[in-house]
Amino acid sequence: MTRRQFLSTVGKVGGSVAVFSLMGTMGLLSPETMKAAEYEPPGPNDLHLSGRGGKKIIILGAGIAGMTAAYELGLAGYDCTILEAKSRAGGRCWTIRGGTSEAEIGSGTQTSRFDKGLYFNAGPMRIPQFHVTLEYCRKFGVAIEPFNNVNESGYYYNENVGALSGQKVPKRAAKADVRGYVAEMLAKAVDQNALDLPLTAEEKMKLVDYLKVEGDLNPDLFYKGSQRGGYKDEPGSRLDAGVLRDPFDLKSIINSGFGKYFSNEYEYDQQMMMFHPIGGMDAIAKAFEKRVGNRIKFRAEVKEIRQSSSGVRIVYTDMASGREQEVKGDYCICTIPLSVLKKIPADFSPEMSKAIQSINYASAGKIGLQFKRRFWEEDEHLYGGSSLTNMDITQIYYPPTDYFGKKGVLLGYYAYGGVADKLGAMSYAEREKLALAQGAKIHPQYPKEFESSYSINWKTIKYQEGGWVSYSANDRKTYYPTLCKPDNRIYLAGEHISYITAWQAGAIESAREVVTDIHQRVMKS
Repeated sequence: MTRRQFLSTVGKVGGSVAVFSLMGTMGLLSPETMKAAEYEPPGPNDLHLSGRGGKKIIILGAGIAGMTAAYELGLAGYDCTILEAKSRAGGRCWTIRGGTSEAEIGSGTQTSRFDKGLYFNAGPMRIPQFHVTLEYCRKFGVAIEPFNNVNESGYYYNENVGALSGQKVPKRAAKADVRGYVAEMLAKAVDQNALDLPLTAEEKMKLVDYLKVEGDLNPDLFYKGSQRGGYKDEPGSRLDAGVLRDPFDLKSIINSGFGKYFSNEYEYDQQMMMFHPIGGMDAIAKAFEKRVGNRIKFRAEVKEIRQSSSGVRIVYTDMASGREQEVKGDYCICTIPLSVLKKIPADFSPEMSKAIQSINYASAGKIGLQFKRRFWEEDEHLYGGSSLTNMDITQIYYPPTDYFGKKGVLLGYYAYGGVADKLGAMSYAEREKLALAQGAKIHPQYPKEFESSYSINWKTIKYQEGGWVSYSANDRKTYYPTLCKPDNRIYLAGEHISYITAWQAGAIESAREVVTDIHQRVMKS
């Protein structure tokens, strides 16, 4: 096996990081490039590293994918230029703070009035512990803390569902009752041989034993309530044993629809532990920008993407001057969302063009609400986690940080699909009014304690136009393979070129794959 074949094999197994590390060990990288692992940005007169064999890579978009590609390519000495239409890096990794100002498409400018130190994450807000995102947090020294994705003190609140309509029910109570009644029915069916199960008598006994524990059933296999669901009166000292709450009746708890919310907390990518950067998700974007910011041309709106057999040419408008400019390179890594990319003239193959035009993006919207008192903590002992509802606001998330602080910003709604479109069509003031009116049904403290809001509809955010890519099963089969392959000298990267859509990890993983592909291609040329 030749050295080139060996490195290619390593790249397929371990990705770009493994290739670059091995190349350094083998002495194939220059001392300057090896120092890039501890790289601080060069000064303004030293815009680029020397370049791997003189190869220049044009990266479109300074989101997490684009900056990951630039960072990894920089470790190998490639000459990278990033064109970013916005005046900030990070893309959908965006934290709203006091002074943040943005005009949605078709709307006026909205400016945040959050107090200093308060914020909410408009895009990604949590990171599963197994996502590659945390590797970069560790590498870049981005401090993290737990994100309380699960809190049994949160509420379920549904309307028009029968006896429990309009009641805020603690999650622990709903879970205890649903699991108790379901376990009771199944345990009795198994015990009475009413189910045709391919189990021996001993295995049936073990199943019943499990269901007794799972549902907290009494010896006669009845669910009569459980301390898991909480107390009417909490236990105290001496002879105060507390008073258990009475369970809701079976019909009420089934009709409530609360059971459909349970999986929200134990889907693979929602399971604890989860984390977020201390001080806001944009700490990750800032950490990348610190290392590649000297290569970013901000306020550069891409107008044309052209390529030939020998290179690429990108035409863009320098919005600072209003002048049309162009930049040339050997390869292009395009991280522009497909919702935006489909509108840009480009020299894509017919197959790639059709694939780009055929993909839709998800609707998503959020609102951050600042309150002058953290009543959810002070009055209701709610520290992080969420409350879920069938109202338009869909869910409320309580800040998982700065506990015992005087003020706080909670996520007043996080909506998807048609509901997000409905909210997105409203004015900023109308969104605020709806969030306060519906939220007050769960927390009556809202009107008295509210101070300010900031809302976002991702479908009308310029240069994004969607929350995340939305593939159908047919899209994955017919168009997705085309999107994953290079189109001559243009490679696509971003969360949309992954099976980890909507997550920063998808953007990072896709960028690393593209970096590896380009590096191997250069080695073979």
